[in-house]
Amino acid sequence: MSSIKLSTCATMATAAVAAGFSTASNPSYAEGSSWFNPFSYSRSSPENDSKSDDKTSPAPASNSADDESSGRSSGFDPDGLERAAKALREMNSSSYSKDLYRIMRAQEKTRLAELENDKLMMELHQIKRDIEGQQNMAEEQRRLVEEQSRVLAQVKREEDKMARDRMQREHEKQRQNNAEMIKMQEEAAIRQEQEKQKTEEQIQARQRQTEKERAKIEQETLRVKAMAEAEARVHEAKLTEDYNKNILRKMMDGEKDKWLAAINTTFSHIEGGLRELLNDRRKLFMTVGGVTALAAGVYTTREGARVSWGYINRILGQPSLIRESSISKFPWSAVASRRKQNLFTSATSSGEAKGSTVRSGFDNVVLHPSLQRRIEQLARATSNTKAHQAPFRNMLFYGPPGTGKTLVAREIARKSGLDYAMMTGGDVAPLGPQAVTKIHEIFDWAKNSKKGLLLFIDEADAFLCERNSTYMSEAQRSALNALLFRTGDQSRDIVLVLATNRPGDLDNAVTDRIDDVIEFPLPGEEERYKLLNLYLNKYISDENKDDTKSKWGPVFKIRKKPQSITIKDLSEDVIREAARKTEGFSGREIAKLMASVQAAVYGRPDCTLDSQLFNEIVDYKVSEHHQRIKLAAESVQPA
Repeated sequence: MSSIKLSTCATMATAAVAAGFSTASNPSYAEGSSWFNPFSYSRSSPENDSKSDDKTSPAPASNSADDESSGRSSGFDPDGLERAAKALREMNSSSYSKDLYRIMRAQEKTRLAELENDKLMMELHQIKRDIEGQQNMAEEQRRLVEEQSRVLAQVKREEDKMARDRMQREHEKQRQNNAEMIKMQEEAAIRQEQEKQKTEEQIQARQRQTEKERAKIEQETLRVKAMAEAEARVHEAKLTEDYNKNILRKMMDGEKDKWLAAINTTFSHIEGGLRELLNDRRKLFMTVGGVTALAAGVYTTREGARVSWGYINRILGQPSLIRESSISKFPWSAVASRRKQNLFTSATSSGEAKGSTVRSGFDNVVLHPSLQRRIEQLARATSNTKAHQAPFRNMLFYGPPGTGKTLVAREIARKSGLDYAMMTGGDVAPLGPQAVTKIHEIFDWAKNSKKGLLLFIDEADAFLCERNSTYMSEAQRSALNALLFRTGDQSRDIVLVLATNRPGDLDNAVTDRIDDVIEFPLPGEEERYKLLNLYLNKYISDENKDDTKSKWGPVFKIRKKPQSITIKDLSEDVIREAARKTEGFSGREIAKLMASVQAAVYGRPDCTLDSQLFNEIVDYKVSEHHQRIKLAAESVQPA
């Protein structure tokens, strides 16, 4: 209880002193209701505060209203000082003054600790705000970096697009330059041909002039010779004038009588015949009719033979644009070829029955497995289409040279039971205006096939390119229009297969006729390994086979048997390594590689093939391949 009183007294004293000093020092706050208590952070209980308020509140109530108004008006409160002095006296006279001061010091320390805590809290808040600011700044920097990356990526895309556009323009310009060069070459060739014709005409004219001059010289020589002979005869006649005159007179008389007799006899016979014909109209009509019939027969026979041969050649003969075909050129040659094939089949059937394997399907064409499945599917679809009399589907083969496009087209025709014909697009341009007629001849000739025809056009972009008037001649455009006219509808007679290395150059109307587009890429490592084995058997192993195994071998064997090739230490690993080295090789290049190996083997006296020779040829061909690619790249670069 005493401690409560002590704290109450301390609080009242402190409040009174503070109020007095505050009123004296700052008169402007004396009138206000809010004043600063230096001990506002004290931990005194609310009960003590209320008690202290109850004790101190009657003091100001004892003052009169006038004093209060006069004190407030002057800005000084004497009651506050009085209350403070009274409180100090009570505090000093109290027995708990030491405890009071001790409590006041503790309250001051507590207040200072709280101020320090508030200061630390403010610093903590400031640090937190700094961290948040740094985080915001880092986020802004991250967004700025992302924006810069996005802008750089956009710039790179724009630069890439500009580079592609520039390369496309350069390619287009190079293409136009090539077209102009081709046009100039064609014009130069035409001019050269015209000059050649003019030169030939001049040479022929000179030859004719020389012949005329030679004839004139000969005539002049004969004339001079005749004059000389006449002069000699005149000279002789002068020597023997009388004798010669008699001889000449007798000769002239004899010749005169002879000719007169012959003329009289001839005219008498003619007169008799004419009189007889004129008198007998039947003989006259028969004579005139016989002569007329003879002339008509000769003319009719000549023209009929010419027309008939032209018709037979047009209907049955192979067109000149077809370079290779499974159809025989004339009907009798088909009979001979069938007999020859039957004879060969019967001759080799016994050897095959003894265990020899015969290739079937697409075993002789090495392709990627997915591509081979697609080709086999197309062959089956073409065969079923032919069996059901449905329209055929046209195909487009594209890819690098030597990847098997021609072989696949031939195998599709064989597997589907169609006839096969091949032409080259480069043969159309030199024909000029006759190209249209030749194109129509091919399609008319194809209708004669009872099986159906697979028409393979190699290098199709040579005359089926885009119809551009800047470099395409009128004859080529007409040939292209003729092909488009004949392939406008789906046909039940012809399967059109186009092969090209540049599918982008084909005209849009041509690509619209295509139903299936197949890419022939360069062979992979596994395909190259199979090709090496295939051509190794073809060029090396097959040469060692004895032709006398069949019963017809000794009969048809005319040439001398070649020397047998011996293969040493040519293991599968060596061929695998060669397949790895020949990356980028086409099927044709691999075939040429094995042909070079065969030539190198034949160059040895013992005809032996070992791994060392094989690797040497492979390394040489690989370096040659890279050198060819380098030269091609240098030729493409602009000067």
